[in-house]
Amino acid sequence: MFPWLWFWSPVFHLPFSGSVAQQIEPDTNWFFAGIPQQAGNGRLEKKAFEVASYGRQLGWITEVLLAAKGSDAVAPAKAEASLQKLQAAYREIEAVKKESRVELADAAIAALDKLREADPAAHEMLILSIQAGLQAAAPLLGHDNSPP
Repeated sequence: MFPWLWFWSPVFHLPFSGSVAQQIEPDTNWFFAGIPQQAGNGRLEKKAFEVASYGRQLGWITEVLLAAKGSDAVAPAKAEASLQKLQAAYREIEAVKKESRVELADAAIAALDKLREADPAAHEMLILSIQAGLQAAAPLLGHDNSPP
């Protein structure tokens, strides 16, 4: 085709003639990634959120509390069911936390191993500073690490 005749060959896109696949699942990673390190662990919060959302947990707590205070707004059977759900969610979230602590400890050990391989002197200094910190904190924790 000649380039100066381009206007005689328009391209039409009829409905459903192209890709119609669309991902409709919302991306909520921005919420959990926005949790500051000192406030919590975003990955752990996301796993807990997958067990039961914050709104669902708050709803269960509200129903149990209202029933405990003798409110007629929540039937006792519904409050009992909410209490059972809340306890089940608590057990699941505690299991997630325990798994997360194990993963965190494994990651720390792996990082220390990498540091020992890359810079043995820095590894030794880090270990000594951690030991000094533990010895300084021992009296505050009620431990006596003084030699016998």
